[in-house]
Amino acid sequence: MTQSANPLKQYFRQPAIYLRLPTGGKYWPSGSIELTHNGEFPVYPMTAIDEITYRTPDALFNGQAVITVIQSCIPNVKDAWQAPTTDINSMLVAIRLASYGHELEISSTCPGCETSEDYALDLRNILDQLKSPDFESTLTYGDLEIAFGPISYQNQNKSNQEQFDEQRMIRSVTDSDLPENEKLQRLNDAMRRITELTIDALKWSITGIRAPNAIVSETEHIQEFLLNCDRKLFNIIRDHVINLRQTSELKPLDIVCEKCKHEYRQTVTLDMTSFFGPAS
Repeated sequence: MTQSANPLKQYFRQPAIYLRLPTGGKYWPSGSIELTHNGEFPVYPMTAIDEITYRTPDALFNGQAVITVIQSCIPNVKDAWQAPTTDINSMLVAIRLASYGHELEISSTCPGCETSEDYALDLRNILDQLKSPDFESTLTYGDLEIAFGPISYQNQNKSNQEQFDEQRMIRSVTDSDLPENEKLQRLNDAMRRITELTIDALKWSITGIRAPNAIVSETEHIQEFLLNCDRKLFNIIRDHVINLRQTSELKPLDIVCEKCKHEYRQTVTLDMTSFFGPAS
């Protein structure tokens, strides 16, 4: 028996906007995204199920909510876990824009007088601000040339979760009644683990290192190099990666308090439940 087409299909959601990714689709692994001929990707409004997904605490913490909603609202994305983190913010902003319109209201408390005020952001302007770092530029140190690329959302999310766990453990140990020697040992172990997680994030950000006698791209070799290079070079690489990441992040909002005229900067966070709440 042939199943007839749903006569209500014409009422299904349609693309609300079209998005150009900061990377242009570059750096996505094969099969993780379906590229378009003009580089623009249709973005659909969220469904009711998408909203429920984004309000599930466990799914928010482990990143699954972000993945599910991106793949629902941007069907060209086949595996959002592999998305370069450079593109994540732009996709989340586009989905919010497609679902609730261009205006986003945020609440901010002045650190000077502690007055709380609401401010309206235009998501179209925010989307225009999000750019891809220049991954074509390399870092030269002596006779080494180091090339970089964006870290995947999967690796970044894994690192964030593990760092959160270690920091929570540090707070727990600090407030515990353990003997001082045991407390110190556990804190040292946790700090060592956080350093290892930092090295993991750096190794995922390095695509290759050119030395006079070789070009090294194997992740395990790069990790070993980061563990054994001198502190000065390590800090240079770390700072370079941080600067690359900041290029693709949303700039803080400059605010002047209406009450006391205090000037301060307000961070705008995208991947939270409140960001996907309906517009007022």
